[in-house]
Amino acid sequence: MSTALEPIELPDWAWERADVRRALQARDMGAVFRYVQQYAGASQARIATAAGMTQARVNEIINGRREVSRLDVYERIADGLRMPDGARHLLGLAAGKEQRTGEAACDLAAFPEVVRVYGAQSSAAPEIRQQAREARELDVLAVRGLGLIGLNDSLLRTCLAREQGGKGLSVRVALLDPDSPALARRAAEIGESAESLAGGVRLAESRLRELANVCDVSVYRYRTLPTWRVIRTGATMFVGAFDTGWEGHESATYKVMETPHGPLFRGFRRMFETVIGEARRTV
Repeated sequence: MSTALEPIELPDWAWERADVRRALQARDMGAVFRYVQQYAGASQARIATAAGMTQARVNEIINGRREVSRLDVYERIADGLRMPDGARHLLGLAAGKEQRTGEAACDLAAFPEVVRVYGAQSSAAPEIRQQAREARELDVLAVRGLGLIGLNDSLLRTCLAREQGGKGLSVRVALLDPDSPALARRAAEIGESAESLAGGVRLAESRLRELANVCDVSVYRYRTLPTWRVIRTGATMFVGAFDTGWEGHESATYKVMETPHGPLFRGFRRMFETVIGEARRTV
């Protein structure tokens, strides 16, 4: 939808703020509009014009008297605010048609292997569990892994104790070495103490040892700063990103399917095998 004025342009750093990302994940457009006012200095009238709404409607959304629920309205807002693809994905939208200045030349969602993009891991959780229950192999590349597999109520924990041909699921888990310089750097990136983060890794490792009787589990410690968070269930991967200010489960989550000629699945699997090959096995 064309607008009488140019779309509103927020500084790139604004889209990376944790509070803005949380608002996008919750689809709280009232909060998003308030951040647009704060970081772009835009009036309600200016937001209305950019998003193809009336000022009265924008006012209602900002003050919590109306919610946005239609996909086409989210698309108009995303276009009117020139949201980068990372922000669009948090809203559950596909990548934008136009490339935003300063962004990477390619977005994962542009690859045919990427069959779905979730705003965050929580949105993908039911499908990840279902895929894990049907798989014979499970690979996990994480930082501490507590939310994924280390605790009784973790995402994948209840999917493991299943017999298949007399043996349990084959599980490989790569965790960030609690004694590595990379862990201290990652802790600083997410505003956590290195001691707390290292303690979480050690707890996950000890809890994974308990799985030896229900599945074939191996745990490795790697020492490089993590970039990608990977869950592989057979021929399907769920991939998120680590970056400054947010943890992997907060990232947009890409569902990647293995195809005969696609580079992404093979590339991520090769990366995982390289991490495992260079890591130290502890379980």
